[in-house]
Amino acid sequence: MAQLSNIIPKLHWRLMPTLLMMYVLAFLDRANIGFAKAGFQADAGIGDAAFAFGASIFFVGYALLEVPSNLILHRVGARLWMSRIMVTWGLVSAATALVHSPLTYYLIRFALGIAEAGFFPGVIYYLTTWYPRAARARSIGLFYYGAPLALTFGGPLSGLLVAHDAFGLHGWQIMFIVEGLAASLGGIAVLFLLKDSPAKAPWLTADEKQVLLEALAQDERENPRSHDPWAALRDKRVLFLCLVYFLLEIGFYGLTFYLPSQISKLTGMAIGLEVGFISAVPWALALVCVTLIPRWCDARDNARGIGAITLAIAGVALMVSALATPLTALVALSVAAAALIVAPCLFWTLPSRILGGAAAAGGIGLINAIGNLGGFVAPNLRAWVDIGLNSHSAGMVALGLMTLIGACTFAVAPRR
Repeated sequence: MAQLSNIIPKLHWRLMPTLLMMYVLAFLDRANIGFAKAGFQADAGIGDAAFAFGASIFFVGYALLEVPSNLILHRVGARLWMSRIMVTWGLVSAATALVHSPLTYYLIRFALGIAEAGFFPGVIYYLTTWYPRAARARSIGLFYYGAPLALTFGGPLSGLLVAHDAFGLHGWQIMFIVEGLAASLGGIAVLFLLKDSPAKAPWLTADEKQVLLEALAQDERENPRSHDPWAALRDKRVLFLCLVYFLLEIGFYGLTFYLPSQISKLTGMAIGLEVGFISAVPWALALVCVTLIPRWCDARDNARGIGAITLAIAGVALMVSALATPLTALVALSVAAAALIVAPCLFWTLPSRILGGAAAAGGIGLINAIGNLGGFVAPNLRAWVDIGLNSHSAGMVALGLMTLIGACTFAVAPRR
C-alpha cells in the first residue's frame, strides 16, 4: 500500500513546476509596471496620481470576474481554463507597449485585470483538490514561491529591458512585449502540462490514487464543509475572510508597486539593472521564509496565530522603512517583503476549512476578488496621503498601519 508521505513529494514535483511557471509570469506581468514607471510616465504623459490610478484599476477588472471565472474553472477543468487565462492576459500585457495617454493606460490596465481574473483563486482551489489538509500550507507556500521568484529574477530582467531602447521602441515597451508574449506561450504549454484531478494523473499509480483520494475524503468526513456556492457568497465567515485579505493585500501591493522607486530613492540610483538587483534582495529573503514557515505551521496546525504575527511584523517593518536611514530602511523592506509573502500563504489554508467543491471555487473567488481591491486602494491611499500631508513618507506609514489592522483581523479569523 502506498504511503501518503511518499505521495505528497510526488505531487510537489509534478504540479509545482508548472504552477510556479504560471505564477511567475502572472506576477511579472502584474508588477512590472513599477519598473516602467519613470520612462513610461515621461513618454506617455502620465503624472503620479494618474500612474497610481492606472496601476490600481487593474484590480477593478480583476474583481468583477473572479467568481464567475472560478465557477467556470470548476465546471470545465483547470487545464483548459488556465490556458485561456494565460494566453489572453499575455496578449493584453504586451499591448501595454501601445499606451500613449492616461486614457489608453487606464483601458489596458482594466482589460489586463479582466483577462487575468480567476487565475490566482483558480490555482488555490485547484490545490485543495489535490492536497490533503495536513499538507496544504506547504503546498500553498511552494506556490507562493512564484511572487518572490518573479521579483528576484524578473526584477533584474525588467530593469535590464527597461534600460535599453531598441528597434525604434523604448525600453519599457520592449519589456511589456517580451514578458507579455512569454505568458501567452506559457498558456499554450499548460494544455500539455496540467491534469485536472488526481484521478486523471497518469503519473500516479492506481494504489497512489486510492490513498490520496481517501485522504481527501477523510478530511471531508472530519471537517464537513459547505458545497453550496451561493450560500458561500453570503456566509459571514467568508465575508470576514474577505476583509482580512483586503487589508493584507493593501500592505502587499503597497510594497510591490513602489519597491523599485523606493529603492531608487534610498540609493540615489536611477531605475535600471542595479536597482533591479537590489530589489531582488527582499524577495530572496522571502523565498527562504516561505520555505520554512508554512512547514512549521503545518506541524502546529496554527495558521491563524502564526499568520497574524507575521502580518504584524510586516506592518511595523513598512512603517520603519518610511522613517529610517537608507540601510535600515532596506533591511525593513526585506523583512516586510518576506512577511507579506508568508502571511497570505498561511491565510489561504483557512477558506478550505469551511468550503468545499463549488462552494470553495466561488468562495475563494469572492475572497480574492474583494481582497485584491486592496491592490486598488494601496497606491491611491499612498498617493493621497503623501499629497495631502506634503510628505514622501506618510503614505508608507499609512500602509503599515492598515497592515497592522489586518494582523488584528487575522488573529480572530474563522477557522471552522
